[in-house]
Amino acid sequence: MRILEVDTYLGLKKIMQDIGVDKRGLEIMHPKAISYLVKLNNICNIAANILKQEMLSLGADCAIARGALTGQVKKTDCLLMGNSSQFSRLNNKLRLQPFGLGKLSKELSSVLANYNRDVFVLQLDNYRLKLGQHTLIMGIVNLTPDSFSGDGLYKVSNLKSQVSSIIDFVEKIVRDGADIIDVGGESSRPGARPVSIKEELNRTIPIIKKIAKKIKIPISIDTYKPEVAKAALDCGASMVNDITGLRNKKMAKVVAKYGCAVTVMHMKGKPRDMQKNPTYQSLIDEIIEYLEGSIKIALGAGINKEKIIVDPGIGFGKTLEHNLAILKSLKEFKVVGRPIMVGTSRKSFIGKILNEPEQNRLAGTLASCLVAARNGADILRVHDVKEVKQALKVLDAITQ
Repeated sequence: MRILEVDTYLGLKKIMQDIGVDKRGLEIMHPKAISYLVKLNNICNIAANILKQEMLSLGADCAIARGALTGQVKKTDCLLMGNSSQFSRLNNKLRLQPFGLGKLSKELSSVLANYNRDVFVLQLDNYRLKLGQHTLIMGIVNLTPDSFSGDGLYKVSNLKSQVSSIIDFVEKIVRDGADIIDVGGESSRPGARPVSIKEELNRTIPIIKKIAKKIKIPISIDTYKPEVAKAALDCGASMVNDITGLRNKKMAKVVAKYGCAVTVMHMKGKPRDMQKNPTYQSLIDEIIEYLEGSIKIALGAGINKEKIIVDPGIGFGKTLEHNLAILKSLKEFKVVGRPIMVGTSRKSFIGKILNEPEQNRLAGTLASCLVAARNGADILRVHDVKEVKQALKVLDAITQ
């Protein structure tokens, strides 16, 4: 006798197939075995009571505020508890209901579909990356003198004397297993001061021109400046990594014009002040709302939805506790329906846990990367490509 721990659709399907379940029986039983807890925010008490009644009629349940039952409160959050089959029947019941429940039915159906989507195909010019089967690695190339992690490759004002060593470094991390290279020319560490467009161009564009001819994987430009993104895309980059989540609408227009991929990240504040007592009413809800806003901006600008990646922004306006909560709840970000990128590499929250400087945070980085991968990260942005690649290989051997 065993109690099985199954956390994926494919895992459950394989167990049933191994038993020899009839194909039609599998289709009927599978939805009964996949359960969800769905939290709805700020629902009117009348709609909440209808939801509770309907869920109970299906053998499921709905938790609402006690005051919503008595009419003492007009709004309440709701926690829906049921399996896939029950939610499907709930949606059918809600479609013709008043009090906004018809609209809620459509949103609920969309969110559950997003949450259950595991495979994405990312087309980056001539490169086609399949996300979902294995966690991919984005290798960091910091062309800055002041990177928080101490790996900045831009040491002196004369870049020409460093080009050869930078290219050697890029080729090494490609050999080590990077799937994407992320080139950045401005530090976004806490307290960092912005650099001029001209300086950022001088740092990044000569290198992108060189490596675009030498490596056979996609290049991402890590910038929030539309001018830098445009120049990089002209020189061989096929992806933009924007820490400001397209809040500069000129950036959205550049991405749309070039048809490239874009990573939209959540950041509270700006690098100079983002770590000065960041606070949230509801951390995960607020990040999801921000990322949904970024996706809306992207779609409004004409960016293909299949080219959008989201990043919850570990360390960008978050405390140690916030970062740990994000990693623990990473699967919840799947509701936006886009691949998830996570960057924990060498960050200060690891240093606070281990009491170690940046150069001694490899073990903590590996632990956080494996947790992120296990909890739904499709791409990991890292400094130590070889070590993370090896760790992921072991994780895949255990879990797949």
